[in-house]
Amino acid sequence: MLDFFFAQYKTYPNSEIFLEITAIIFGLLSVWFAKKDHIWVFPTGIINTSIYVYLLWKWGLLGDMMINGYYFAMSIFGWYHWTRKKEGVPEFPISRLSKSEKKTAILLFIATILFVLFIYQYFNKFTSSFAYVDTLVTGIFFVGMWLMAKRKIENWILWIIGDIISIPMYFFKGYTFTSIQYIIFTIIAILGYLEWKKTLNNSRILEKTL
Repeated sequence: MLDFFFAQYKTYPNSEIFLEITAIIFGLLSVWFAKKDHIWVFPTGIINTSIYVYLLWKWGLLGDMMINGYYFAMSIFGWYHWTRKKEGVPEFPISRLSKSEKKTAILLFIATILFVLFIYQYFNKFTSSFAYVDTLVTGIFFVGMWLMAKRKIENWILWIIGDIISIPMYFFKGYTFTSIQYIIFTIIAILGYLEWKKTLNNSRILEKTL
């Protein structure tokens, strides 16, 4: 059983295994802090994404590599966005997407898909079905990260969808630890959505009573 799940690591450099596990630890911390609506989601996420940019480049998953590079940039933006306060109150609390933001999210998804398709074609990386799955996941996660940085509750729905797709993709690519990470991500994302929804509902009830 262990050979089935972890045999591929016999040929991996110890340094890459160490980096993958380190990235997973910080990734799990980041998602947990996101669930709690805590600002530490961003510094832990920055460490996670920095490591994965390097690893994914070596693994040849260009779409996911670009996701993590984008995560890095959006983590800096989100860190700033979440710390903005007005009279001691967060200027951008948890909220839902507006109609205009939904249109922007759709355009961002389409633009991301087209860009990743171009990158894969340019580097001649369409050598397996994983490239197409990676392209789809990239579009989903790009929008999800943008929504999280803007503190939109819909970000969790996209994380759940993208995480579920990523579980078999990484497993069949031979990255079992990362696949397990996405199983845990899915569970935390579901809990995160429920927790943010509760917070959003409570804030609306409070507004009505004022």
